[in-house]
Amino acid sequence: MTSKLRRLTLCAAMATLFAAPLAMTQSIAHADEPLKIGFLVKMPEQAWFINEQKAATALGQKQGFSVVNIGTPDGEKVLAAIDNLGAQGAKGFVICAPDVRLGPAIEARAKRYSMKFVTVDDQLVDSSGKPLGDVPHLGMSAFKIGNQVGQAISDEMKRRGWNPDEVGAIRISDYELPTAKLRTDGATQTLLASGFKKDNIFDAPQKTTDDEGGFNAASPVFAKHPNIKKWVIFALNEETVIGGVRASEQLHIPSADVIGVGINGAGEAFAELQRKEPTGFYGTIAVSSTNHGKQSTENLVDWIKTGKQPPADTQTTGKLMTRDNWKQVRDELGI
Repeated sequence: MTSKLRRLTLCAAMATLFAAPLAMTQSIAHADEPLKIGFLVKMPEQAWFINEQKAATALGQKQGFSVVNIGTPDGEKVLAAIDNLGAQGAKGFVICAPDVRLGPAIEARAKRYSMKFVTVDDQLVDSSGKPLGDVPHLGMSAFKIGNQVGQAISDEMKRRGWNPDEVGAIRISDYELPTAKLRTDGATQTLLASGFKKDNIFDAPQKTTDDEGGFNAASPVFAKHPNIKKWVIFALNEETVIGGVRASEQLHIPSADVIGVGINGAGEAFAELQRKEPTGFYGTIAVSSTNHGKQSTENLVDWIKTGKQPPADTQTTGKLMTRDNWKQVRDELGI
């Protein structure tokens, strides 16, 4: 064996000798640290997700574990966030992914770090489009909440004495997002059952699920049907509906001739319902983002501590919140 080769062999041996205690020390250090988990959301700037992360953090402060809140608006950031959590010694994470089709990739990355994870709001699917049955999920009953939207619109139309034959409906949705399709399908079903004309329901595909996305989707539909004077607007969330309402205002459609009903019950809805002059945004089916954040975090932490896996699919519904009852509903739901 040459002198150079002996030196390389000795260096490799020494490196192995020192690496083992170092790895053990790091492992022990992670074990001694308080439990750490992640909370990953697709749109960290939206009030709904801000409330969820705040609730998770508050629960951690109360129960003695730490929460790393990360915004993950695309697939690359999701995987980078999981790597980040793995490097920090996190034991698991809660996630609302930007694309439910990332399910297999997220599951594989979590297994790499032996991390448990649960989904909230949007349920991950496998390569065939079926929900990942071994990943616990907490979400809203999307179709039933859609039914609630449709019922709220129908009831308000009757209260205003509108003739369904003279009313147009803007259905703003993204059919690549299963939750969005279920919500708008539920609303459509109830409207049709209440006597709404099928031919008067117009699709408005959206590119983003915020105000701007709703505005851009609704504007061309309004412009294409100037003969329709009364409108209803529904979508997967309230931000999108509010964007549609803004589009109606730009075309000078009176607010009394618009009924928009959203879903969630977050900051923008409160602000809209408290405006001095009523707008075309009639109300929202409010659910508690605070409870979603708290419950999904509790489910994950209990699973990590006890080994008992949470239910595969827990579904919630909501309550109509309008200008007349928003304070009461807020108190009831703990929003």
